[in-house]
Amino acid sequence: MTDRALPMPRALVDLAGWRGHLAALGVVAAAILALFARDVWSMVSIWWNASTFGHCLFIPFLIAWLVQQRLPGLRQLQPVAWAPGLVWLALGALAWMLGAAAGVAMVRHGALILMLQGATIALLGPAVARALLFPLFYAVFMVPFGEEIVPALQLLTARLALFFLDLAGVPAHMEGIFITTPTGYFEVAEACSGAKFLIAMTAYGVLVCNVCFRSWRRRALFMAGALGLSVLANGVRAFATILVAHLTTVDAAVGFDHVVYGWVFFAIVMTVVMATAWPFFDRKPGDPWFDPRVLQGKTPRTSPIATMAAASLALIVAAPLWLAATAAAGASLPTTVGLPQVAGWTRTDAPQAYPWKPRFDGADHLIAGRYRNAQGQAIDLAIAAFEHQDEGRELVGFGQGAADPDSEWVWSSPARGAPGGRGEQITAPGPIVRHVVSFYSIGGAASTGSKPAVKLATLKARLLGQDQRAVAILVSAEEGEGQSANAAIAAFLKDLGDVQLLADRSMGIR
Repeated sequence: MTDRALPMPRALVDLAGWRGHLAALGVVAAAILALFARDVWSMVSIWWNASTFGHCLFIPFLIAWLVQQRLPGLRQLQPVAWAPGLVWLALGALAWMLGAAAGVAMVRHGALILMLQGATIALLGPAVARALLFPLFYAVFMVPFGEEIVPALQLLTARLALFFLDLAGVPAHMEGIFITTPTGYFEVAEACSGAKFLIAMTAYGVLVCNVCFRSWRRRALFMAGALGLSVLANGVRAFATILVAHLTTVDAAVGFDHVVYGWVFFAIVMTVVMATAWPFFDRKPGDPWFDPRVLQGKTPRTSPIATMAAASLALIVAAPLWLAATAAAGASLPTTVGLPQVAGWTRTDAPQAYPWKPRFDGADHLIAGRYRNAQGQAIDLAIAAFEHQDEGRELVGFGQGAADPDSEWVWSSPARGAPGGRGEQITAPGPIVRHVVSFYSIGGAASTGSKPAVKLATLKARLLGQDQRAVAILVSAEEGEGQSANAAIAAFLKDLGDVQLLADRSMGIR
């Protein structure tokens, strides 16, 4: 016998330190990426294929650099398994379930980031999480978000361009996102809205705020200046393009716009922003990112690392299992869906001023017809019905609805709606202007024109296993000489009666 203590096995020593915690985090992170591989792939595909989110390809490398900058301080911290961190992971799993039920890809993508953040907090502990607070937060910029602001930015850019044209003495008229001058007819397209640069500038500006500033006041002023200048500069670019066309030719303006927008525009704005902010940087190179002694503090109540890893895995598996368990058997749509007979209106084969049909990818039924009344008013009615919605076959989503992005029709502005419906104006070359009022209904619920309401109704139906049948009804008319599109739509809706009855019949509810 001897009183000498035996050395602790090396494996146990590792599990008490960084190696065991990082191994557990690696297993949980890999499980998240594997279980939700479809969403990971769709997110990366957006980075690669959508120029608006090309900057997201650099975010993982920037996060790695931010972590590397903090390594000297991190080595002085002791990681722990911390049960409260599971709350953040559970919120991520819940967010994914809600996003999957509602068919909102952005929510699912954001949920992946939340789950990875929660796993880091739970398996490395509060001290390490606080040390990595900004890198963890910055991971949010891997989520492709921001395209929702495109319509508003299109209108703002058009108004700025019109304002500068008035100052320059160029006669101009604005109709939605279209500007008419004596030289030609110009569209502030989605690509010209400035959203791409504004979204990238937001991600860049937040990084600069953390790396170059300590003062929150200076950070706020920097972000306000950077984003404000981006919007203003894009309005100036649109104005300059139209002015070049007015002074020379449209072809010359197109060439000018491609050169300025592709190369000069970004460089000038970034240079102006950084040159203006440089004298006000208050974080010096080499300044510590945090004080390890302050962060370590009192060791919190910990849990076994294996138990915490198992609990993390259970939480991330629970979300897809719940959706699978509550999937509705689903009521069926009618074999055929027909257009209604409307008193005072007759079906007509008269051609449209410009060919139009809505886009609803994956619809089980998509029918359309044209009606005319005794007063000569003409409208187009389209009905799209879905037995259930899935990724790529949704009632509302990118590319779905009145303006098919693969056609010549483009969204131009909001328009007068109707009770339970959403109005919008779309435009084709000519220009041909069409007003569209859209009604949506899920499982027999009251019709709505609100896209968020449609998503919420879809979410409820999928989470609770309710009727998932869905329908969209679009009533539209062309603006013509002596004919008001809004008046024609209002007259048809009055004679049609309750839109909800048509929606229910189209879903086979009545």
